[in-house]
Amino acid sequence: MGPWNPRWPERRRFAAGADVSAGGVTLVIVSRGARAGAPVRIEWIAHAPLPREAVLGGEVVDRLALTDALREVFLAVPRRCHAAALRCAMALPAGATVVASLPLARFPDLAACVQGDARMLASLEPMVLEEAERITGIERHELAVDWRLDPEPLQPDDGLAVHACRLTITSASRQHLEARIECAAMAGIGLCAIDGEASAALRAMRHAAALELSPDDAYVALWVGPDGVHGWFIAGDEVVREMHYPAQEHADLVDALRALPGGDSPDCGLIAGRLAMLANARVSIADLGRVLGCPMLPFECATFAHAEPALDAELLREPACAVAFGLALRGVGE
Repeated sequence: MGPWNPRWPERRRFAAGADVSAGGVTLVIVSRGARAGAPVRIEWIAHAPLPREAVLGGEVVDRLALTDALREVFLAVPRRCHAAALRCAMALPAGATVVASLPLARFPDLAACVQGDARMLASLEPMVLEEAERITGIERHELAVDWRLDPEPLQPDDGLAVHACRLTITSASRQHLEARIECAAMAGIGLCAIDGEASAALRAMRHAAALELSPDDAYVALWVGPDGVHGWFIAGDEVVREMHYPAQEHADLVDALRALPGGDSPDCGLIAGRLAMLANARVSIADLGRVLGCPMLPFECATFAHAEPALDAELLREPACAVAFGLALRGVGE
């Protein structure tokens, strides 16, 4: 392809993310220009409610209701975004998924394959399934597994930067995934990936941090979900530590947050999710900042919203939007 010419119409890559929860279906469509480093923007957002108890935790109780809600949000998609329907990712609730991120060095055969030809990754599916089975304690034939390679910067002693990878495996009970695939198919939608709710929200916050913070800054990302608070301490491109509360090793949320930096000093913190739930733990966002020793900033999807046409401001502030945005980011980034 030749050099970019500003007189040519910009070609954009589209992707969609759909968050399904008891509250309904939230769809976010994002796009990114073909040029290297082109910004991501939210092109469309829509929401369709679900009847009470249509979805309970990870279980889809009323498949017809979910199918109708998916059809409703996709029928509202503007013509310019129709290509996004070809790349739709959907989230599973945190309680229904197990996400593990492992250094590629633990899998010598996989590392050698990647260095030689990344297209051979598909042939290593048995190795990934074996690891997923070990992590979840569920037999592989009962699991739905998705995996990807994430770049990880390393600094050797000679000071030359090289890049390794981490293998991120998302596992869930097959019945939860099959219900969503079936409903999506009945609504005329093809799913290209699954991901955990917390993992998708983290991707959204890391995208924002990459734009707003210095590459050398260390920061904390927090996601407040229905199963508690997920936290990550991130330095550069690497997740150094992570936590989940409630957990037996932590007496309370404050104790969990104090352990997260591990003696390091974060420069900033990002938080997203159901922030009203913090009241149950008797803490505020300001309290979190004091415990972590850094300013805490709420994650805002509105920052990435396309100006024309104007999108629903209230919907952009919903926790489900952060999840759907993180899902869609995967589509334009792969």
